[in-house]
Amino acid sequence: MASWRIIGIDPGLNRCGWGVIISQGARLSFEACGVIRPDAKGSLAQRLATLFQEVQSLALQYQPDASAVEETYVNSNPRAALTLGQARGVTLAALACAGLPVAEYAPAVIKKGLVGSGRAEKEQVAFMVQRLLPAAGPVVADAADALAVALTHAAHGAFAARVGGKA
Repeated sequence: MASWRIIGIDPGLNRCGWGVIISQGARLSFEACGVIRPDAKGSLAQRLATLFQEVQSLALQYQPDASAVEETYVNSNPRAALTLGQARGVTLAALACAGLPVAEYAPAVIKKGLVGSGRAEKEQVAFMVQRLLPAAGPVVADAADALAVALTHAAHGAFAARVGGKA
């Protein structure tokens, strides 16, 4: 049975979570996770460049077969939504430039798939990530969210790709 290495990204300009898992059939295993923290004192362009470089570096280091990114949560603050959109765009571009197929999942889809409710709290998502990937141990919220994105792709997109469908 073939195994798939999947990188999940929870984009953000201040904290960008990432997580790598291996999916082999119904078996899931943890490989690595962390948080990219661009210098908060840097210019917007410098922070976006850091995100791009770090995401590309992760793609080179872990050599994933697929990638998944959390879609933007609709925010009532237009400025916050704009900067998050820029961080997402840079993340998507870095993964695509690394030659990876990129899937996107809405936060509600990720939460519903992991917890059973599209309105689950961050703590509930982190709890389920730890239950599904015990080797990950306790992880910070942004990294747990990124692992949740990767787990969602393992359940949805990676399966479709294996059977020749569209993710």
